[in-house]
Amino acid sequence: MVGTRRGPRRGRCAALLTAAVAVSLAAAGCTAGAGTKDDGRASRPERSHSAAPATGPVLAVKVDNVRAARPQTGLEDADVIYTEPVEAGLSRLMAVYATGLPESVGPVRSARESDLELLGQFDRPVLAFSGAQSKLLPLIDKAPLRAEPASEDSDAYIRAGDRQAPHNLYLRPGELLRKPSGAAALTTGFTYGKAPAGGRAESSHSVRYPSAGFTFTWSGSRDRWLVSMDGSPARTADGGRLAPATVVVQHVTVRESDFRDFRGSNSPYVESVGSGRAEVLRDGRAYDATWKRGAAGDGTTFTTEDGKPLNFADGQVWVVFTGES
Repeated sequence: MVGTRRGPRRGRCAALLTAAVAVSLAAAGCTAGAGTKDDGRASRPERSHSAAPATGPVLAVKVDNVRAARPQTGLEDADVIYTEPVEAGLSRLMAVYATGLPESVGPVRSARESDLELLGQFDRPVLAFSGAQSKLLPLIDKAPLRAEPASEDSDAYIRAGDRQAPHNLYLRPGELLRKPSGAAALTTGFTYGKAPAGGRAESSHSVRYPSAGFTFTWSGSRDRWLVSMDGSPARTADGGRLAPATVVVQHVTVRESDFRDFRGSNSPYVESVGSGRAEVLRDGRAYDATWKRGAAGDGTTFTTEDGKPLNFADGQVWVVFTGES
């Protein structure tokens, strides 16, 4: 068993081992009735953000991002979404939750070695993932986090019957955290507030991986960046658009790790400790920035050309890791 587990779990009901039946919510705030299993992919009411002190850890969920996994569930509720390169030039997401917990997140996929360095910035975060390579499991076990992989005795995971494995595993966050921990748990190093002077008007910004692509298009009517992935609009489970307030394109060193997938492809390692350049997109403008993270236990600071903190807009942040160029 990996990492620190919760206390004894309730017996897993038989429905968790069979197909989930999606239940459309008739109105915001409604829940499935007694005896009805819901995989959580119906529309959800918008959450409210809390400025209360942290009452626990953040929840970090590894989320599938190939075409067969879309639309994903619960991404719109994350405080921060990290995008990372993985094998075969594809991408994967890590969604981090502190101020709100959706009913469902997924599809959930496996962890990578560089996730441990990235998560070092938080105080014993909860990491939800579908599994990991056997050689990586001891590193996860030693990391300062609470590992919650999918397993047969977990009430937190459910399989959806309308998708093919491995793109059908969903997490029910309320089974891992009883309530949101609060904004104070987001020890990312980010600062929020008034936009800096300068920058340049930018209506669209794209980032390419070898076999994946992201485009962020500014919507003045929504004051948000509309996300497209692999040339198609990135949508929520209820048909809306994924739309962060701030997008960070963080140029990092991407090197080979010590691990390979079952096909023999090397797993990239994203070095999130160090320093480098970045572009910060907010309010329809792009700002050149410098990022710095001194150690795995530190958050990441972003500064302007004159060395002042570069504030992010209030709302969801996407951080897109990309190789140095």
